[in-house]
Amino acid sequence: MILPYLAYLSVGAIAGVLAGLLGVGGGLVIVPMLVFCFTRLGLPEASLMHLALGTSMASIMFTSVSSFWSHHRRGAVAWDAVLRIVPGILGGTFCGTFVASSLPTPWLKGFFAVFLVYVAVQMMRGTKPKPSRELPGLPGMSLMGVLIGLVSSLVGIGGGTLSVPFLLWCNLPGHRAIGTSAAIGFPIAVGGALGYLVNGWHASSLPPHAVGYIYWPALVCIVAASVLTAPLGVRLAHRLPVGRLKRVFASLLIVVGARMIWSLWTVGA
Repeated sequence: MILPYLAYLSVGAIAGVLAGLLGVGGGLVIVPMLVFCFTRLGLPEASLMHLALGTSMASIMFTSVSSFWSHHRRGAVAWDAVLRIVPGILGGTFCGTFVASSLPTPWLKGFFAVFLVYVAVQMMRGTKPKPSRELPGLPGMSLMGVLIGLVSSLVGIGGGTLSVPFLLWCNLPGHRAIGTSAAIGFPIAVGGALGYLVNGWHASSLPPHAVGYIYWPALVCIVAASVLTAPLGVRLAHRLPVGRLKRVFASLLIVVGARMIWSLWTVGA
């Protein structure tokens, strides 16, 4: 039974590097890999996707701190933007967990897979913003925070796949967009983890070692690895061409999303 723990550690190591490198919380890797591991372990199908989402959110709380602190030390976090978007982030994420908890696993899997492909296409396009565009004021940032938080809670991510493109669209420099996104990931993770904890507290289909929709064996291993590797991702982000890395990551997302869509199709056939 040591193999699942080695898998969790590997997932955490990869998620940590991605968190520092691209400003994402790592949920795009954590969620599908946890679904794979939980399926092999025979965890209850009714709560399988919810456990993957909740555990992903809880792990991002720790990964994001390690990531954004390393970015902060390099002066790559726009804290004024973080403070303006946090209220909307917290509200949107917490409310989104109630929506996710009421949806069946196949629906969540389908939404997540389509979201992966959408994000990948956007990353590959690399559309340039208008030079005059800048960050909106408090109302605009709050509204964007609600949207990012809502979608993030539905797919168990730290929001970087939405916040990085948004910040780049507002002409924030590349490395500052990544660092700021890493900081935004923390309130997203707090609101999401709390929501999945509350919504799964009285769930009847939980396996042993789960508290709410958070599976502790996976959480501990992922956090232990990701906190150590996030600073490595930050160093790489400031040395390597981010555009090329985003295209590679986007290709990975398409493969993972297509595989999840195929699994849903074959189950329903």
